[in-house]
Amino acid sequence: MAAGGGKVDEFQPHPVKDQLPGVDYCLTSSPSWPEGILLGFQHYLVMLGTIVIVSTILVPLMGGGNVEKAEMIQTLLFVAAINTLLQTWFGTRLPVVVGASYSFLIPAFSVAFSSRMSIFLDPHQRFKQSVRAIQGALIIASLFQIIVGFFGFWRIFARFLSPLSAVPLVTLTGLGLFAFGFPRLADCVELGIPALVILVILSQYIPQKLKSRGADRFAIIVSIGIVWAFAEILTAAGAYNKRSPKTQLSCRTDRSGLISAAPWIRVPYPFQWGRPSFNAGDTFAMVAASLVAIVESTGTFIAASRFGSATPVPPSVLSRGVGWLGVGTLLDGFFGTVCAYLSGKFGAVLASIPLPIIAALYCVLFAYVASAGLGFLQFCNLNSYRSMFIIGFSLFMGLSVPQYFNEHMLLSGHGPVHTGSTAFNNIVQVIFSSPATVAFIVAYLLDSTLSRGHSFTHRDSGRHWWEKFRNFNQDTRSEEFYSLPLNLNRFFPSL
Repeated sequence: MAAGGGKVDEFQPHPVKDQLPGVDYCLTSSPSWPEGILLGFQHYLVMLGTIVIVSTILVPLMGGGNVEKAEMIQTLLFVAAINTLLQTWFGTRLPVVVGASYSFLIPAFSVAFSSRMSIFLDPHQRFKQSVRAIQGALIIASLFQIIVGFFGFWRIFARFLSPLSAVPLVTLTGLGLFAFGFPRLADCVELGIPALVILVILSQYIPQKLKSRGADRFAIIVSIGIVWAFAEILTAAGAYNKRSPKTQLSCRTDRSGLISAAPWIRVPYPFQWGRPSFNAGDTFAMVAASLVAIVESTGTFIAASRFGSATPVPPSVLSRGVGWLGVGTLLDGFFGTVCAYLSGKFGAVLASIPLPIIAALYCVLFAYVASAGLGFLQFCNLNSYRSMFIIGFSLFMGLSVPQYFNEHMLLSGHGPVHTGSTAFNNIVQVIFSSPATVAFIVAYLLDSTLSRGHSFTHRDSGRHWWEKFRNFNQDTRSEEFYSLPLNLNRFFPSL
């Protein structure tokens, strides 16, 4: 023992924790109803930002105006609420919000720019026909997710997932969305920077000063409220009247036109834009997007289990979650249910929040997702050249390959794969434009094949830490966190 034996502990590594400590509310505990409503409203605001971004990009390309944009936002919010309830009740049981995914934008763009849509001269008619085509493709793609999930194919795949291959997947599920962070924040720096600074102060510094972790729970809603009020003042004072159209679009609170276009009561119903149409090329591209959504959602599920202070998600629970993700995609294809949705004007008012404020939230929230992925390094042997290569190479390729595909699309108007088959081009573009998907494919293949026969590989990848969670009944905590409600496990047992 070295001299001054009492100091040896200072140089001991931090202990490995299969559950994240210091979490106020884990999966089996809940806040009070008033606090829960406010926390849920924060989730709503973040989800609203994503849906507004997707609708703002997509609807004009399909020929829609402010009325169609308002209808699309309200319908997607309603369906997102249903999908979130289904996922939290019967899916993974994790605190995740199921909403719009950027992975479906490329197939949607392909529909909007297809030659068969250009024959419609009336923009509203072209919008309706484009939506119908997207609906049909989503319905077929949802069947792929349902089969992969409920038939257990994703369970088989997930059983070979190790902490080593989970690191790039979860990390780039967060970092892969960096384009929606500071670049969008910089569209209106006088709003984005204050929002980011206030959020960091409220969520990190104030709790330290108050010596209370509970003070950071409402940092998002307070930050939005302060900067949104500031944006309203700037807009009313005419600060943006002589600015460029791009600046006005990003900074003004009255720029969206949604408030005047939105009805007081919105009643979504199935096939509200007409009967869906089906096209083989659109379907194949949408199935590829649904595969990307499965991979990215798996990374989100793993991150959510970590921040929820739960044990690693059993493969059967991941597969169950993917199945219900497919049900959610099917509902997206139907575009709503027959039920009154009272968010009309209210949702439109909230949708007028300048997007740079939402981008400031993404800078913090997506960083947290990335940090959850890096946290799984504690299970791996970082003194192994094999581990270092797999982690470094997969992260690098996960960032580099999508950057190449996206730059090529931006400069040339098409992806680097430009064959006579539009469907094949879109499939390749969708898969290789997703950082999390590329990184996961590289890490999973390398971890499964590189030095597979050596005795040290199993421990270097951290598989021994997750071994007891491979099957649902191997650890009693799995039932505590992931069992179905109403004793449904009797009829739908997890393996």
